[in-house]
Amino acid sequence: MTRHQLWILRLPVMLMILLAVSLLSYGQAEKSQFEIKGIYGHPAPLWEAGYHLNELGVNAVFAHNGSIDSVMIHRARQEGARVFAEFATLNGKGYVDDHPDAHAINDRGERVEPASWFMGVCPINAEFRAYRFQQLRDLLSRFDLDGVWMDYVHWHAQFEDPEPILPETCFCGDCLVAFAHYSGLDVQGNSIAEQATWILYNHDSTWREWRCEVIAQWAVEMKAILQEMQSDALLGLYHCPWEDHAFDGARYRILGLDYSRLAGIIDVYSPMVYHGRMGREPDWVKKNTEWHSNKLSEAINLGAKLWPIVQAHNDPYVISAKEFETVLLGGLAGKSSGVMMFTTRSLAEDPDKVEVMRRLYMGEGR
Repeated sequence: MTRHQLWILRLPVMLMILLAVSLLSYGQAEKSQFEIKGIYGHPAPLWEAGYHLNELGVNAVFAHNGSIDSVMIHRARQEGARVFAEFATLNGKGYVDDHPDAHAINDRGERVEPASWFMGVCPINAEFRAYRFQQLRDLLSRFDLDGVWMDYVHWHAQFEDPEPILPETCFCGDCLVAFAHYSGLDVQGNSIAEQATWILYNHDSTWREWRCEVIAQWAVEMKAILQEMQSDALLGLYHCPWEDHAFDGARYRILGLDYSRLAGIIDVYSPMVYHGRMGREPDWVKKNTEWHSNKLSEAINLGAKLWPIVQAHNDPYVISAKEFETVLLGGLAGKSSGVMMFTTRSLAEDPDKVEVMRRLYMGEGR
């Protein structure tokens, strides 16, 4: 057989290899053009260090609503970035001190203690709801935003630690009345502790369902206010990233987060995949993003997006530049179309982390 004949025989194999390489390169190129290349926190630390957002590839700033002002918005947009406000929805720290009726009540009939640094609130307290919704209206009246991200959207608990704090709440009078109305049940018991025991023993599944509906209604009302005041603004959700089985189903069971109830309401899901804080390995971020890509498929098919927030912050240990690169790339796995990191200051303090982000955001590869 001549060399010419051998070359012809090998041609199909060569073409298949070339096609595979082309497809791989195409996929990488497409992923490098992801929609959101974000930072969490006011950009000031980066600006003070001499950086410009557009030179770093950053096209989105996510910042606590209390840190946003017109000057920041103007400069961020001049540098090509959209501006999104984080809104601390169910964080009752400070509020419950001045409004004791808003304290969440546990299954022993006691006011809950702070869950490490977090202090929740009773989510159905009427005065608190009015207070928060007015805060949102005030924010939207002052600033033209690209979106609002709900944060702390769960019943009182702490999920950001390796050993989470997961109390049973809330059994205040308002919650017991609301649950009875929702379920059609005549709650039995002479004390709060007895009523809580009766509910959890006899009607646990209905209780969990009601609690998830309470959380979902916060999203419904926030979305309605956004549509009324800034109809183009997105409603995002910073949320616990636990898979269904984690901690005996605590995302649904204790936190009250039911993805199926939020489908069609939330525009963007941002699981808080803080691997260091939660005692996970860096490669968990990729696995979790892929899991959420499947879990949220219903919402994604309805047009929702997945933009995880990963950890750059040095707590409880120093996150290296290499580790940061792993989690940043992991946040772009699966059906994710964007990523951001917590926090801007932690990033600005480490030029190596800044360079990792710049290379990825500018599409220069690893």
